This record gives sequence, C-alpha cells and structure tokens, in this order.
Amino acid sequence: MSSLDLGVVGNGTYGALIDKWARVVWCCLPRLDGDPVFYDLLNGGEPKGDGGRERGFWSIEIENASSSRQYYRQNTAILVTELTDKDGNAIEICDFAPRFTQRERIFQPMTLVRRVRPLQGSPRVRVRMRPAFNYGLREPDVTRGSNHMRFLHSGLALRLTTNAPVTYLLDETAFNLTNPISFILGPDETLTGGIEDTARQFEERTEDYWARWVRRLALPLEWQQAVIRAAITLKLCCFEETGAIVAAMTTSIPEAADTERNWDYRFCWLRDAFFVIRALNSLAEVETMENYLRYLGNIVGTAENGHLQPVYGIGLETHLVEHLVDTLSGYRGMGPVRRGNQAYEHFQHDVYGNVILAASQSFFDERLLKPATKADFERYEKVGERAFAMHDQPDAGMWELRTRARVHTSSSLMCWAACDRLAHIAEHLGLVERSRYWRGKADQIHATICKCAWNEEMGAFTESFGGDQLDAGLLLMAEVNFLQPDDPRFRSTLLAVEKALRRGHHMFRYATADDFGTPRNAFNICTFWYIDALTRVGRTEEAREIFESILACRNSLGLLSEDTDPATGELWGNYPQTYSLVGIINTAMRLSRKWEEQV
Repeated sequence: MSSLDLGVVGNGTYGALIDKWARVVWCCLPRLDGDPVFYDLLNGGEPKGDGGRERGFWSIEIENASSSRQYYRQNTAILVTELTDKDGNAIEICDFAPRFTQRERIFQPMTLVRRVRPLQGSPRVRVRMRPAFNYGLREPDVTRGSNHMRFLHSGLALRLTTNAPVTYLLDETAFNLTNPISFILGPDETLTGGIEDTARQFEERTEDYWARWVRRLALPLEWQQAVIRAAITLKLCCFEETGAIVAAMTTSIPEAADTERNWDYRFCWLRDAFFVIRALNSLAEVETMENYLRYLGNIVGTAENGHLQPVYGIGLETHLVEHLVDTLSGYRGMGPVRRGNQAYEHFQHDVYGNVILAASQSFFDERLLKPATKADFERYEKVGERAFAMHDQPDAGMWELRTRARVHTSSSLMCWAACDRLAHIAEHLGLVERSRYWRGKADQIHATICKCAWNEEMGAFTESFGGDQLDAGLLLMAEVNFLQPDDPRFRSTLLAVEKALRRGHHMFRYATADDFGTPRNAFNICTFWYIDALTRVGRTEEAREIFESILACRNSLGLLSEDTDPATGELWGNYPQTYSLVGIINTAMRLSRKWEEQV
C-alpha cells in the first residue's frame, strides 16, 4: 500500500520521490509541474498498460527482498537505500540529482543518477524501467544503443545511460551484481565521459555542494537536524530558473481518506510568501530568498490594478485550468486525480498582505544584491490600494472555499498588514506623506476589524464579520502585530480557538462543514501557528511539548506533508509541503534555547 514515507531528491529543476524499496514512484519532467513520467504514487496499485503490465515507476530490486533501510547522507540531498534479501545478501542504491558549481554557475541538469553496489554476499538484482507520458496515457517508444536506452514521446526524449547490460534492462532479467553499476537518466544527450566516472564525480561534487550549503546556514541550538532536513527540502521545492517555490511536489494526495479533497499543489501560492521569507531569512539563505522575492516582484509587476491571484504557475502562468485525469486512479485508489487548480480564479484577499509582508524584506535587508527602490514601492502601493479596497469585501478566504464567500477576518487582517507595512516602508524611504497616508488606511482597517469581527458574546474574534465560528487564521493576529500578545482580546481568542479546533496536540483549520463535509485531519501549518501563539503568550513549555509531538509525526526521513490524522499520526495531503517545512524552521528558531545558553 502506498504511503508518504518517501525520500525526496532534486536540484532546483525537478524533483523525484522514492519509496523505501528504492522505487521511483513520482517524478515530473522537465520541471516540477511537468508530466509525471513516473506516477506510481497515484496509480492505486492497479495493473495498467500493455497486457496488464503496470507502468509509471523505476525499481531496482533485490531478489527475495526481506528488509530495507533508508537515510540521507548527512547534510545532503543524497538518498541512500540498503536492501537485504532473506539470505543476508545486500545492495546499496544511492539516488541524487546532480547539483554543484561548474564554470562559475550552478550545474543542475534534468538528470537523475542512481548508483548501485553490492554490500554483502552475492545479491541478484532486477531493474524495471517503466516510464510513461501524458499522465500514463502513452507508453514511450523505446530504442537501444550499446550503453543506453531512449524513451521517446512527442516533446520529450529521455536517455538512460548505464554500464549495466542493456539486454537485462529491456527484458527485466535478474542478474548477479558483482560490481558497482550506475544509471544516468536525463536529456537525450551523449555523455562526454565514462559512465562510472561521470556518476562518481557527480556524486562527489553534489555531496560537497550540499555540505557547504548547509555549513552556511544559520541554525538554532536545538533541533538542528530537523531544521537542516526541512531547509534542504525547501530548497528542493524551488524552481530556480524563475525563483518560484511550489507548495508541494505532488498533486491529488487527499487531505483525508476518501474525501475528494485532492488538489494539485505544484504551483506557487502567495499565501505562503510571508512564512517562506521568514524561514529563509532566519536561515540566512539569502540567495534563495532574493530569488523568491524576484519572482514575487515579477507577479506584482504584471498585476492589473493591483489585483493578485491566489496562485500562479512556476513560470508566472496565470491560467491553471483544472482538469480531472481519468488515466490514474489516485493515491491508494482514492481519486480524483487533478491537473491544474481552479483556485487561480478565486478572489482571496489575504494574498495582498502576504506579498507585501514578504516584500518588506527587500526594502530593509542590506545584504541583497538588488535592494528594492522607490519605484518598487510605487508598484507595491497599487497592491496596497487593492488591499484597502477589498478589506471589507467577501472572498473565498485563505482556505479557498469554492462555493461560499464571506468577509473573512483573516483576509481583512492581511489587508491591514499590507497597509501597515507600506507605512513602515514609506517611513524607511523618507516618504513622510506616503507613510502618513498608509498609516491612516491601516488604522481604518484595524477599526473595522475590531468592530465587525469581534463577537462580544463569545469573547473572541470570529472567522468572518458578524459570524460565530472560529478558524486558525485568527492565531496570526499577534504574528503580524495586529494585536500585542498581552492584549486580552488576543488571549481570549486564543482560548476560544484552542477549545474549538485543538485535537490532542494538533490544530484544525476550522471545524465546520465546507464544500466537502467536515474536515477530518489537522492542517500542520495551523499547529505551528498555534505553537507560535502559545510561545508569545508565555506558555513556552506547552509549546515545546507540542512541537516535539509534531516532529514525532514526521516520516522516517524527517519530512511532513500537509495534513496529519490526529488519531493515528498518519500523514495525508500533498508532499513534501512547503507550509510544513517552513513551520518546522520558524518554530524551531523561535523555541530553541540561545547558543549562549549552551552548557
């Protein structure tokens, strides 16, 4: 049965997910949002294709396998899987995407390298290489050479270069593994060097790159390995050509079993922006942060009248038309599988605040190669004007409700944050009149929220103006400095939210029915917001306990998806989830003891 106990490899161009038996079960090419050439994660375990032969995966198997062990090489994105058979014979499979500096720039080809070597005894192995195209609809045309196989379909040609016998690969014949072998899957190009030497050099240089990258990170004293793994994986979710960061590498992993809450997350959600920038800044990962700010700046530069969509493609695509994919049955057979996301059509007013909160970094951070200018400020002012115009208007909300619109408090809160930060930026730039202008707008929104979102009977702010329900977005009031943590209104709202939405050590987004019924699993980022709120009001030991519990829910490789079943701890939702990764980073940074406190 499929699970999300999966390793992630990538290099800023594409990503691949590999299960504990060294089976590539998900890989989109030529980029993170591309055609899943390997798609077994969404194949439901049902036979597909020629004569019932399953497709959409790449396995390197040991005959009579009995156990596996999987781990990352320390401080790298190099995944190692050890497989042992029932007689004690063992092999090691090393998977990675090449990434290193070459000719004064990053070398990051659309290439997956798999190196296999015998560890013990006389293992026999079998390689099953079964890519497909167009979401499983088309089998590739396969040709062979003396040391390679080519997989062809219109618009994409892949070449697998190897020093393993090509005949054994084509026929999927088991053979004795007596010496190391390597596989290099990538564009249809001839290698300039020997296969084994090329694979070895790629591995050594990639390992060195990641070790040096991690060495530059700013880390908390505590939970360093959790932060390092989250940071590396966040880096793998970047599409560096444009600076975009995808919400997750997958599509259609359901938020809970058999709920049809299956969405395509291989795009860039603006609601992530503030938390991503905070994480990258706290890590001192300035290059990735600046590239992401560049991507956001490009979106703002093309926004008509300041209007922003909730989500954009990684190449700045604006139309992400949603389709159902009928060739794949879904994760554990739980369809539908979706391609594209209808959310691009939604009106979601919190995006204005998230973008300006993120962009503020570019006006104050003197490390940046290209700090923001007055002209940039004027472009962001258009976004601010839109935020003010929309702060008391109905929208789909930060949770993107598809059939219901309200004036959501969290959306209005972020509209306030947009105007508030513009006032700060204007003051920093010496634009006194503009600072006064935006402070007036922010104060007006603040008063509106305090009047319309406060429920005196409940003693709390509510999820929408005039409403009587709660959602986790209210926890952000202290995070964005709308209220101080010691404000009695924030403290009473926190108590109301935790009473309504906390399940054990997990936090739900909301507990009322939506378009798909009542939510059944906790949304991980909301748990991190809750931990932050507890820390701000002085409940630090409780916050640390909850943080440790959510770290215990990570899979065996230290990663989280979008959602967690509070009863079982099982991971659900798209994976690996950027929101969850930045939650680990930001929470660890806030809760950790200081370096000067170490014994």
